[in-house]
Amino acid sequence: MRTVILRRGLVALFAAAVSFGAIVQAQAAETLRIGYQKYGTLVLLKAKGTLEKRLAAQGVNVQWTEFPGGPQLLEGLNVGSIDFGVTGETPPVFAQAAGADLLYVAYEPPAPTSEAILVPKDSTIKSVAELKGKKIVLNKGSNVHYLLVRALEDAGLKYTDVQTVFLPPADARAAFERGSVDAWVIWDPYQAAAEKQLQARTLRDGTGIADNHQFYLATKPYTEQHPQVITALIEEVRAVGEWSKANPQEVTEQVAPLLGLPADITLTSVKRQGYGALFLTPEVVAAQQKIADSFYQLKLIPKPLSIKDVIWTPPAAVAKAP
Repeated sequence: MRTVILRRGLVALFAAAVSFGAIVQAQAAETLRIGYQKYGTLVLLKAKGTLEKRLAAQGVNVQWTEFPGGPQLLEGLNVGSIDFGVTGETPPVFAQAAGADLLYVAYEPPAPTSEAILVPKDSTIKSVAELKGKKIVLNKGSNVHYLLVRALEDAGLKYTDVQTVFLPPADARAAFERGSVDAWVIWDPYQAAAEKQLQARTLRDGTGIADNHQFYLATKPYTEQHPQVITALIEEVRAVGEWSKANPQEVTEQVAPLLGLPADITLTSVKRQGYGALFLTPEVVAAQQKIADSFYQLKLIPKPLSIKDVIWTPPAAVAKAP
């Protein structure tokens, strides 16, 4: 009898140990929380599932969260709801000025035609100089904020020479269609949709004045604790970007349903995007510093920033990758 009881006790103890081990193993699995927007390379990476397969070997799960724009995504980074994300040039400047503990991890090649100042098809405005005194709608703190600053400067105008109206893309388009604003500064795919569906005219895009880089950013604590995960992530982003550059039609077929846009509009956006994530170079850091300096001089951020202080340095072997 004692033998039976002892045997039952050992079986129960073994079962409990197995259950406890499973719980500990589940708790030990790390989770990489990625913030993405409806458009861009991260959408394609999410669809392919290659990152999940690669990181599973490291015991890392992947969790995806969609954001409507760069400023909102970086707020998610700032409050710690995500570990990694991608935005245009300007949102990181505003985030750093607000004290966000983030690091620039990588960037995409320039895409200057993927953002523009648009005017209605029947507008009498023919040049940026004619925007003086006009109402211009844009998403505050987004990549196009800097495009507007540079376009006005290039045309001999000051930022204060125009009336800025700050609205997110959907509301901005509605204001643009109603005619309650004179111009709209916007990025793809909204830009391509307005060009096709509203016959909006491009007054000026970023060519020659704004590179329109996309930046991959991560929280400083996560990057310092998990450099191997960040390294693998950027390698996967680079790989899917190179594939995308070579296969715009396939990318369009994947992305168009997600955007709810016709294939021709999506294809235009896809072809104007920059692909092939790279680690930051001194030239890119200097360009981003110029943006930060411009916004400080315009009193759009409260203090001067040092961009080089928030650049992640990858492991030496990875930094040599093309």
